[in-house]
Amino acid sequence: MKTTIKELKPEAIYPIRHEVLRKGKPFETTFFEGDHDEKTKHFGLILENKVVGVVSVYKKNCDSFEEKEQFQIRGMAILEEFQKKGFGKLLIEKAEADCSKQKADLIWFNARESAKKFYENLNYKINGKPFDIENVGLHYIMFKKLK
Repeated sequence: MKTTIKELKPEAIYPIRHEVLRKGKPFETTFFEGDHDEKTKHFGLILENKVVGVVSVYKKNCDSFEEKEQFQIRGMAILEEFQKKGFGKLLIEKAEADCSKQKADLIWFNARESAKKFYENLNYKINGKPFDIENVGLHYIMFKKLK
């Protein structure tokens, strides 16, 4: 199976976000603040001409960290039938490479409890205690220092 990862417009990633992260909720819940910012990038993993996974990278700092150049990963989603095949890892590696190219000191994100182990396996660490995001569920702030 030939896979490629390329940068996409926000509109191209919303259907995957909706299907995986906001199923049963209004489509507008897939729109995140900063989606159209100049420094935001959206990557799609394409398998045989079909987008099966997405991730977005935002130039955004979290007050929990002192590093100057921080980037946030959001909207990481792989269609259910393509999960547990290594595609998520490929998308995170692409996001990390892009952040490194932009001279990031640190990558951080809010990880769902169900994804915590996945990120730990990619050397991300938990910062602080779990917290609840209303209508979404339990999350952890996770991070990786790049420098």
